[in-house]
Amino acid sequence: MRRRPNPAWLAIAALFLVAAACTSTRTDSAAGDPARLRHADRPAGPGVLSLDALSAAGERFGSIISVPRFERTPAEVAAAADEAVADADAALDAIAAQPPSSATFESTILALDDAYYPVLTVTNRLYLIKETSTDPAVRRAATEQVERLSNWFTSAQYREDVYAACRAFQQAYEAGRRPRLFGESLRLFTETMRDYRRAGFELDTATRARVEELQKRLTALSTRFNTNITNASVTVYFSEAEMAGAPESLMAQAREQGVTGDSGRRYGIKVTVTPQFVTAMSNLTSEDARRRLKTARYSVAQDENTPILDEMLAVRDEIADLLGYASWADYQTEIKMAGSGARAAGFVRDLTEGLEPKFREELATFAALKRAETGDPSAQVRHWDWRYYENQLKKQRYNIDTEALRVYFPLDRTLQGMFDIFEEIFAIRIEPVRAPWVWFDGVTLHAVSDAQTGEPLGLVYLDLFPREGKYNHFAQFDIIGAKKLPDGRTQRPVCALVCNFTPPRGRTPSLLTHTEVETLFHEFGHAMHTILTRAETARFAGTNVPRDFVEAPSQMLEAWVWDTGVLDRFAADYRDPSKKIDPAVLARMEDAKNATIGVFYRRQLALGTADLRMHDAGRDKSSQAIMNAAWRDVFLPAPDGTNMAAYWGHLTGYDAGYYGYAWADAIAADLETAFHDAPGGLMDREVGRRLRDEIYAPGGSRDIDASIRAFLGRGRTLDAFLEKLGIKR
Repeated sequence: MRRRPNPAWLAIAALFLVAAACTSTRTDSAAGDPARLRHADRPAGPGVLSLDALSAAGERFGSIISVPRFERTPAEVAAAADEAVADADAALDAIAAQPPSSATFESTILALDDAYYPVLTVTNRLYLIKETSTDPAVRRAATEQVERLSNWFTSAQYREDVYAACRAFQQAYEAGRRPRLFGESLRLFTETMRDYRRAGFELDTATRARVEELQKRLTALSTRFNTNITNASVTVYFSEAEMAGAPESLMAQAREQGVTGDSGRRYGIKVTVTPQFVTAMSNLTSEDARRRLKTARYSVAQDENTPILDEMLAVRDEIADLLGYASWADYQTEIKMAGSGARAAGFVRDLTEGLEPKFREELATFAALKRAETGDPSAQVRHWDWRYYENQLKKQRYNIDTEALRVYFPLDRTLQGMFDIFEEIFAIRIEPVRAPWVWFDGVTLHAVSDAQTGEPLGLVYLDLFPREGKYNHFAQFDIIGAKKLPDGRTQRPVCALVCNFTPPRGRTPSLLTHTEVETLFHEFGHAMHTILTRAETARFAGTNVPRDFVEAPSQMLEAWVWDTGVLDRFAADYRDPSKKIDPAVLARMEDAKNATIGVFYRRQLALGTADLRMHDAGRDKSSQAIMNAAWRDVFLPAPDGTNMAAYWGHLTGYDAGYYGYAWADAIAADLETAFHDAPGGLMDREVGRRLRDEIYAPGGSRDIDASIRAFLGRGRTLDAFLEKLGIKR
């Protein structure tokens, strides 16, 4: 996932951002051949690459392999921001100082991409520090500087002297006095000037100044909102009886997090650690315990963030109105595949209505299970029940114990299995690298290289387990964005997967649920999108694509963990590796998934509905009222007095865009058909290479529909998605 204000690329720059200041790792030794790169100079042990070897190999291809220079003190954080801003201001001054008559594409539009890149890089690194550092003082300093740099982006965009230079080139170009632009260059020019329009440069000076002021206010509010979410830590305590049904993996954590008082031993569950919360909601037999957990989860940061979110909604409305848009939803979707708030809302509405029969049928099944379990013939399924009865359905009807399946997915073996699969289908190598420094013990670094040529393509950090003060969901963070530099060399990307899997305990390794394996494949899919890019500008590199497409390639890769042939490559009982998952169990799991797919998507659509309602026109903008009305209208009523939206980080970055998950799912189902139709199925190398070349490599440098058509050999359709949902046209 990612985030960010407007316009498209600068918005990404302003709030979540994707790069990092770096020091280039250089070496005086000669670059070796691919075999030497993989096997020479391994100071950290067998199979571990050195950065010197990677850097030398990169030089052969005109590439820079860079190690992020992570700041470790508040003073270093501030100094990094100071340096980045000073360098960028000097670059912008140079753009503005040129005579209008001499303005060219290279001296204006491309120079802007160059000028923004250092600040983008530092901002993204500091955002990662903000979300992962173990030092509260460093996290606070990083938070302050992220907000400062986000405001810098806003101010930079409103520099009239820089705009004048870009406008001078635009006029010369449109008059035929400059060479014609094509491909990525034309797209960069078009979207840069579009962003100036969206920033209000066609408005009078006073109105434009007000928009700039509001954008900075929105940045400050968004930073506070996200920081409150990251800093939140809520534990709910239960008696031993109330923990009935909890698997041992959860009980071990609950014991460690427990307390002893006058009422005896109490077990603690952190509702702000998503895997703990989901496991508890899926297994605790006590309805009251589940209700308390759900209420606590939906109340996290509520007091602090509800007024912040409500003000954010008002600020967004005013910005949209000043810029001439009917709503913030229209403003945000203009640059996405949907194109308008009405089209996004229509997609959500049509899908919601199409799923109604299946959704009601599934709820009736859950209700029957609840009545049989409780003996209450009038029992109804509540918001805190659905995960539990979904799990009970898997156990009773499909004979699936999701917790028992953990033994087949020890984290280390699952990681290596995923690496092997991606290596085969994308023609790459993924190998461990000795990192000079990591922000926490256990964080690892891996290099991705082209399997045929040995060209290093980028680096991926893995931060896999929860801890206090760390980002508490699952996401890929860009650290260094890819970009062709003014000297002609290409900076290759670096990213991080920040996850919260159950850590190992004693002799028991970290064991994943099947759902968590899906998540791992999904998030590493984002890493592939980042690493395999061939776009030349920072604006279009990697995952810098329309927000309602960015999830599609990763969501497609979730299908790999539902294929027996794929799973047999790595899924094995860690106690006896000769034992594999029974194909019949996987078939029943897929049947169970299809049996509850209506509930899954109606929950997603409730969130999409709430998001779009918060950002449409002419509505009372109480986030709590809108959120809870959407739950009631589309899914199940939320616990009284709660506001889940206050703990919903997607509302800064995916605002008016959460519909994009279902939208991207529809595209993902269509993309997946290319593998199913190929001789090699999901492991077909030709289709995998085409996915790499036509989807991942271009990034946002060409129209997404053109990339989809190049991959599929046809235009996209909804047929595969509707079939998956059991919806007839």
